[in-house]
Amino acid sequence: MNPTAAPPSVLPAENSSPSDDQLNGAPPERPRKSADIQSIAVTGLFVLAIFYTMYFMRGILLPLVLALLLSYLLRPIVRALARLHVPAAVGAAVVVFGLVAAIVCTISAVTAPAVSWLQKAPYSVQTIQSKLLPLRQPIQNVAKASGEIEKLATADSQAAKPVVEVKQHPIINLLYVRGPELIVSAVTLLILLYFLLVYDSVFLTKLIKLLPTMTDKKRAVSIANEIDTNVSRYLLTVTLINIGLGIAVGTTAGLLGLRNPIMWGAMVALLNFVPYLGALTGIICMTLGAIMSYDSVGYALIFPAIYLGFAMLEGNFITPWIMGRRLTLNPVMVLFSLIFWGWMWGVAGAILAVPILAAFRIFCAHLEPTEPIAEFLS
Repeated sequence: MNPTAAPPSVLPAENSSPSDDQLNGAPPERPRKSADIQSIAVTGLFVLAIFYTMYFMRGILLPLVLALLLSYLLRPIVRALARLHVPAAVGAAVVVFGLVAAIVCTISAVTAPAVSWLQKAPYSVQTIQSKLLPLRQPIQNVAKASGEIEKLATADSQAAKPVVEVKQHPIINLLYVRGPELIVSAVTLLILLYFLLVYDSVFLTKLIKLLPTMTDKKRAVSIANEIDTNVSRYLLTVTLINIGLGIAVGTTAGLLGLRNPIMWGAMVALLNFVPYLGALTGIICMTLGAIMSYDSVGYALIFPAIYLGFAMLEGNFITPWIMGRRLTLNPVMVLFSLIFWGWMWGVAGAILAVPILAAFRIFCAHLEPTEPIAEFLS
């Protein structure tokens, strides 16, 4: 072998030259599309995981959300007591005990008549049918050709009359099954509410300490104060409007002779937190109660008509006039929120749907990146 011979030259392969995309630094198109699809899939799975967690942890999240909303509602009272030199711990305790006393008094005033109505409900179906019989006559005359169906229904009802089953009251069963859970949730709610009222500015203080510049600190304080003021004002206004509607309907029903006006007023005030469906449910319940109480169907229909009139006055004039456009919500989004939270958390979720949506809209309206969401919800 000749040591002075030059090593053979290594020629580059024909296909080893870099492409134009690689020379320009652009990534291949197919991996980029695959990454986008993976990102969308991961985001979808993350959202589904959040929804499942919210549904699975509803026993913990419901008291937390309710305590947070109640803290916004009751915080102005604690601050007013603080301006009177009442310590925050004492003021929060007074407010919480006052809330518990009001709830206990309302439940004690409503429980007895509500249980009486529920006990009479199975026996009142035949009474309602007999009173509505004159209204059914035209329909029965038209449907004489299908009389065999009524005969079968009459035979089934006659066969079912001798059967008597002794069962425990449904409210007793509900309290026996759900009682411990309700007690734990109520205690958790009151404890959370007390500490949220006492330490309402602790989290804002810690956030201000973490922000680097004075401009960011001032902006955080301004946003927090505006959100606090607007959410508190909204919840307080809605609560007062609902209480006023309940007092108006209950007082009018009592003056016209309907029994248990306090029960009806409390029902109207509570159901009015659920838009649309709450008023519809209340009107149906009041119609059935009035028909069971009076022999004249025409006079009984006065009470749901009064309820409907007050509800239309409140929904079309009073609430828009007091709230203004700044605190109104998109009716379509209200329905979506009602369906979603009702599906997630049941009746409690349906009651909390609108306050949650309103608080979320107010929060988004005061942050620049989420302002389009607030505009879409309003």
